[in-house]
Formats: sequence, C-alpha cells, structure tokens
Amino acid sequence: MKKVLLSLVAALFFATSFYTLDSKEEAKPETQNIKIPFPTVNKSKLSKDKSTEIYNSISFENGNTLNPEVFEKAFLGFNNLKKAGKLPEVSNLISVVDFSLSSRKKRLWVIDLEKKLVVFNSLVAHGKNTGEEFAQKFSNTESSYQSSLGFYITESTYNGSNGYSLKLLGMDPGYNDAALQRAIVMHGADYVSDDFIKSQKRIGRSWGCPAVPRALAEPIINTIKGKNVLFIYYPDEQYLSASEWLKNSETI
Repeated sequence: MKKVLLSLVAALFFATSFYTLDSKEEAKPETQNIKIPFPTVNKSKLSKDKSTEIYNSISFENGNTLNPEVFEKAFLGFNNLKKAGKLPEVSNLISVVDFSLSSRKKRLWVIDLEKKLVVFNSLVAHGKNTGEEFAQKFSNTESSYQSSLGFYITESTYNGSNGYSLKLLGMDPGYNDAALQRAIVMHGADYVSDDFIKSQKRIGRSWGCPAVPRALAEPIINTIKGKNVLFIYYPDEQYLSASEWLKNSETI
C-alpha cells in the first residue's frame, strides 16, 4: 500500500512540475520580436542649422550683408555638389551673385567658409537683355544676351577679347548648362564701375556674362578658378523648385 501511495505522489509531483514549467515558459515575453525604432535625422534641419551657424559667424563689412536665405540656398547647393563629386572635398569657397538686387549694389560675394571671411564683395553685371538697373529676364539660349541662373563650377582661365577670363560650367540643365557653348564667362569690364553708375544710374551690361570691375577681375578669378562653386540667384520659383542642387533628403 505504501508503495502504491509513493508511486501516486511521485506521479502527481512529476505532472505538476511540467505544468509549472510550461506555465512559466508561456509567461515569458517574446523579446526577440520586439523592434526598437531608431530616431530619424532631419537632414534639411541639420543643413539649415549648419548654414545659420556659419552665416552668423561671417563678418560682412560696411553693412552690405548677403541675404541669409540666399546664403542658405548657396550652402545647400555647395554641399549637394560635393556629395555628387562635382566639387573636390577640399573646396571651401562659395561665390554668390544676388541678381534680385540693384546693379548699383555690390551683389557679388566670395566667401571663405573655413575662415568665415568675405574675401571679395563686388559689383557684377547682368546681361543687356536681362534688364536695366534690375535683372528681370533670364535665358540659357545662345545669342539671347541674357544672364543664366543657377550653380556653376569654375573651370580654367584664358586671355580673350575681354582680357583675363574664367570659364564657367553650368550645372543646371535647361537653365545654365549651355554656358560653355554661349561663352558665358567671368571677365573684367570698364563699364562695371562707380563712375559708370554716376553717369548712367546703373552699371553697364554684358552679353550674359557675370562681368566684374576691371581692377578686380584677376584677383577674383585667381581666387575662385579651378573647381569652386558660383551660384547666380534670383527669386524665380520655377528654377528654385526645379534645381536638383536645391533638393534635400529629409531623413537618413
């Protein structure tokens, strides 16, 4: 009888042990299937914050300040061109022309991003068919005598009919990619001067080239030549929304 009772107790204990083990196993959370989300990084905000930080550290002399929104666009394009391998990693210069301003204003800025320094701030001409004192019309067409908007990569120099000149490679299809074909270059011109402004109430106009004062042509060209960015800006919504260099991936 004792043996029977011991056998029953043993069997009951054995069965209960399995039940308890199974119950415990079922109670465990399935941690292996839980996915922990990683925070996204807003690249647009990061770029804007960096742009603002650099802009605020630049000393603009004589109160002639580049519009911060224009700088932000130039900086965005500069970084996108670098990512695309169009600019060397060591490039640290941004040249910006703001054609929303009067031609009587110094509307060209050459900025050293590392030194946070305005290297040059100069008068610059627009094309004769682009407007009188103010730029209004733009073209990518040969013999239009109009300026072209967008991002350019500076190339090599040469001496031509306008003296020391800098070739410009247009990077925006449909807006300035015909620049080499049209001979749109940076060069010096006597009509880009304070004396011309005094007599005509504006500077002279080119055939579409961003012409600069004769005395500044060589130093400016020698500073920005050889794979640096030039951004010619105007608040043209069609261009601003179309340029691939002004687009941002929101997250990574």
